[in-house]
Amino acid sequence: MNILIKNVNILTMTEENKTIIGDIAIVNKIIKHIGDVPETFKADKIINGDNKLAMPGLVNSHTHIAMSLFRNYADDLPFWEWLTEKIWPVENKLKPEHTYWGSMLSIAEMIKSGITCFADMYFFMDETAKAINQTGIRASICRGLAGNKNEGLEKIDINKKLYMDYHKKGDGRITVMFGPHAPYTCDPYYLQKTIEVAKELNTGIHIHLSESEKEIEDSIKAYGKSPIQHVNDLGLFDCHTLAAHCVHLSDRDIEIIRDKNVHVANNPGSNLKLGNGFARIDKLLKEGVNIALGTDGSSSNNNLNMFEEINLAALINKGVNKDPISVSAYTSLKMATINGAKALMLEKEIGTLEEGKKADLILVDLNKPHFYPKFNLISAMAYSAQASDVDTVIVDGKILMENTEFKTLDIEKIQYNASRCAEELVK
Repeated sequence: MNILIKNVNILTMTEENKTIIGDIAIVNKIIKHIGDVPETFKADKIINGDNKLAMPGLVNSHTHIAMSLFRNYADDLPFWEWLTEKIWPVENKLKPEHTYWGSMLSIAEMIKSGITCFADMYFFMDETAKAINQTGIRASICRGLAGNKNEGLEKIDINKKLYMDYHKKGDGRITVMFGPHAPYTCDPYYLQKTIEVAKELNTGIHIHLSESEKEIEDSIKAYGKSPIQHVNDLGLFDCHTLAAHCVHLSDRDIEIIRDKNVHVANNPGSNLKLGNGFARIDKLLKEGVNIALGTDGSSSNNNLNMFEEINLAALINKGVNKDPISVSAYTSLKMATINGAKALMLEKEIGTLEEGKKADLILVDLNKPHFYPKFNLISAMAYSAQASDVDTVIVDGKILMENTEFKTLDIEKIQYNASRCAEELVK
């Protein structure tokens, strides 16, 4: 389908602090023209962009989408109590059907709020891939891995089969990494076996690192070094690495992350809610580290609202660093778009609005009281915008939501089945 979006404010994320007004022409999956579109362009569908802003679709660089089934289930608890006494026991009861409906629920929430791509680590990932195929969203997925030299090795084979079955499938919208959960759930042998397979397939690793103070203390007791130094010595950073959280980092840790080109997924909402602290984002950015943004799972957030994460990233860094220019509006938007694309190895396809890139974009409705007066639309996206302002979502040139109406899913059916599955798990 050829789509023409006319007379729209455009934030391409290719030029700092700049928006333009023009048209966007989409041919099948690809952005053909931006700004001035030839009069000869034949559109099958025309979208009126008046009082709207077009920008790259948001990239949620770290989440566990089926955990939406545990939303509001185990709140206001210490991190380790939340994880070991509430989440892990209920996850042991998961079945494929639960993952499917939890994935569908979260994909609906993400599309509704302007997320066009996400990085997911969880269980029964065939079911998540099925949901991705049906809904039209884009994703990087991996099987959550945990084990040691004596058990759990079959999970690595499951992740390898996931790669073989789904990498570059779904019209190319699905990619697959490997997902060792964390150094405290994977012993050195297990991590090295995972690294071997990831290298064999030339794909990336998605892992939790240095999320809590206890994790740092336990790593030093067990290995005499921080989690960052530990996995680096094992060779994990020789693979493309998407490292979630990285809240508690020493200067030496930051040097390693910088030198090894590790991509960090900052999850401000989840880190704050679980009391784990706030990552040294300003320092990492100044060292040239690629920082992306994620929501984490909605059992620890409790939503998948990337506009909220953009806002938190821009605001809290200023407060933590006592510096009003720390992490600007534009920088926080980069973290949610092109930086996320880089973290997922997709920057050649998505993350900016450029001619020749995939047509993954959203339209934000600017005709809301909180956007007036419109002095600076970039500031507005970081400090004023709400997830509910998203009007239209396009992924791979296909309209997934228009005028806030879903085009590829039955929301009532999804909400009913997700509620049913959640009650089965936690009753």
